[in-house]
Amino acid sequence: MGTVRVAAVQAAYVLMDRDANIDRIRALTAEAAAQGAELVVFPEAFVPGTPIWIDTRPIWNGDDEWFRLLHDNAIVVGSTACDLLADVASSYGVWLVVGVQEREASGSSIYGTVMYFSPEGELAERHRKLMPTGSERTVWGLGDGSTLNVVPTPFGRLGGLICWENYMPLARFHLYAQGVDVWLAPTLAPGDEWVATMQHLARENRMYVIGVNPVQHVDMLPANFPNREDLYPAEFVEESGPWIEPGNTVVVAPTGKIIAGPVREREETVIVDLDLNKVAATRRFMDPVGHYNRPDVFQLRVNTARQAPVEVIGEA
Repeated sequence: MGTVRVAAVQAAYVLMDRDANIDRIRALTAEAAAQGAELVVFPEAFVPGTPIWIDTRPIWNGDDEWFRLLHDNAIVVGSTACDLLADVASSYGVWLVVGVQEREASGSSIYGTVMYFSPEGELAERHRKLMPTGSERTVWGLGDGSTLNVVPTPFGRLGGLICWENYMPLARFHLYAQGVDVWLAPTLAPGDEWVATMQHLARENRMYVIGVNPVQHVDMLPANFPNREDLYPAEFVEESGPWIEPGNTVVVAPTGKIIAGPVREREETVIVDLDLNKVAATRRFMDPVGHYNRPDVFQLRVNTARQAPVEVIGEA
């Protein structure tokens, strides 16, 4: 365990344009790597961007064309788009963590996913969101326990959950038990309450926490987007303001102290140096899966099997 330079990239996405967003990831990763970043983290659903219509339109009312765009621009593991993200990681020699919307090659269900790419250009891990929140359930399916894993790196173990998954204490505990040192929380959640959550998690497991958000102004929506006037109507601008995604990127130390941020209403790549030796040092006070645990009283049972829709018995 040593020191690692981290880049938390708060950036605007190009809505429902996978290729343009991958180009953005390449350019922003290049800038971060030029500043010495070894770990580069992008927000939740950055590719191909948040399906913002789920909060601005009645459910399933005229959004067929928008969902088709989401389907066509989602990431498929093993596809050219996935390979391009892997190439970004290998080209700049960084650990690259990207929030995407993912689907199977032959499927139409979309999953909120975080992908971890190694500096060698390998997809080291992916995590599918276990429980979409609120209106997200109209576009995203549910992940399972097979993607609840941490990622070992030369500088420490990476892990984390997506947005409000971070409020699931048992999911957190399962990852804590795998020895996570740097907790990554790609999210869409705004406000001071979310920052307080990031601070709580840092103190709970005595780890570094990186919460990273997108930022999106109504003027950033593509001019030629289908039915653009219905996507984020004028009444939403009047009621909620012009920032669709205001940003809220923050980095927290194992003590709960804020190191950087929160960054709001602007694009910014937050660069911080994390001394991972401090993780072990602060856990001497509290280690929730070690000396501050009571396995004789409490036990957690986790199903990590992949939940497939079909089980084939017999010869292939």
